[in-house]
Amino acid sequence: MKLIFKQRFFSWLDNYDIYDEQGYVIYSIKGKISWGHRLEIYDQHQHIGTLKEEVLTWRPKFHMYIHDQYIGCIEKELTLLKPQFKLDCRGWRVTGNWLAWEYQIQDKQNLVIADISKDISQLGDTYVLDIVHPDDALYVLMIVLAIDAEKCSHNH
Repeated sequence: MKLIFKQRFFSWLDNYDIYDEQGYVIYSIKGKISWGHRLEIYDQHQHIGTLKEEVLTWRPKFHMYIHDQYIGCIEKELTLLKPQFKLDCRGWRVTGNWLAWEYQIQDKQNLVIADISKDISQLGDTYVLDIVHPDDALYVLMIVLAIDAEKCSHNH
């Protein structure tokens, strides 16, 4: 399953549209005014998830909610060259390349969950999410939102 993650070009808040391979909007992301990033995820106009940045932490940390139920956290790890994130609710880890434009999500057995790449030829932030199992799409989307929010906060 491939999804295309595109930031809306003229937007005051973090607003994104997520498209399938045929160009149909599958998810819409709406940024809310908050201390730290707060991103709400909609599927056909129904709220299905939220990503909230925890502020005043040593490392960037984002809390994930499906509907209104807390499911876990994404946290950036301290590394020198390659950015890494861990997802505490699924045991996944996310490793990026040294330019922070390519990421891979793997499970505990090193099986690939998704490959993520940034399309630098587009205006605004655009990522391609190549997801092995469609059931993982919402979790992968939350990871990409956290990566993009962290990069935005630190002007990467």
